[in-house]
Amino acid sequence: MVPPKLILATRKSPLALAQSEQVAAHLRATLGVEVGLLKIVTTGDQRTEWSLEKQGGKGLFTKELEEALLRGDADLAVHSCKDLPGELPAGLSVAGYLPREDPRDMLVLREGVESPELIATSSPRRRLQLAMIFPEAKFTEIRGNVDTRLRKIAQDHMADATVLACAGLRRLGIAGWQGADFHALDFSHMVPAVGQAAIAIQTRSADAARFTAVLDRRTSRFVTLERAFQAALGGGCQTAFAAHVTADTLWFYHHEIGLRSLPLSDAEIDKPVETARVILRHFGFQI
Repeated sequence: MVPPKLILATRKSPLALAQSEQVAAHLRATLGVEVGLLKIVTTGDQRTEWSLEKQGGKGLFTKELEEALLRGDADLAVHSCKDLPGELPAGLSVAGYLPREDPRDMLVLREGVESPELIATSSPRRRLQLAMIFPEAKFTEIRGNVDTRLRKIAQDHMADATVLACAGLRRLGIAGWQGADFHALDFSHMVPAVGQAAIAIQTRSADAARFTAVLDRRTSRFVTLERAFQAALGGGCQTAFAAHVTADTLWFYHHEIGLRSLPLSDAEIDKPVETARVILRHFGFQI
């Protein structure tokens, strides 16, 4: 039985809070329960000077939320799915996802720039794929929330360009920014991170079935396969790897083999662990 009031653990960033409010509204509407937010500062939020690539990004934005679940301080934790490591702590599961937003990446160019010489991104995945589009460009790291990153490009001119998730911009209501031009990148140019644009709802494994029925099955099917690739490869924020699943196609990027796409059947999508292993072996990985 679902308790009359649910506590959602969430990060304190504007985007995290916007996503958690979406989850809270959905649970109120579907389960008829009260919902409160437990706002937590994660290690990744505290260590703004850290390089995610050098420190290793696994769990930096999720660990404290997961600990709140394991202690019983919260009933659910709300994550940007792309922040979740491939393996979850014992006793915790992803109950499901809200319907996925636009999963594409958005290239943000300083106004007047057509071919950026300096691109700011802390993501190896984005950096190596951008290098295929702009082979002459150099790269620098960037941290901060969405507004901060946009200001650094448009007003502070710290770089000519950066990349943000289309979903995050949409959830924050940002359709444009003075001094910047937005260009959505299709999958053939930039494969999104595993789970990008999906809001993951995590809970204790014993409680997961209570919530799965009111969450989005389509998003769960696609993201579960993406996360099967992540688990098989052991990918985190420091790994230049990406997998994105649509109704009939796998888009895949890995620094060892470049950008690939393959057709997918419904049967393959519904056998995520087996499909991930077969495809990775096809690509030449020793799995």
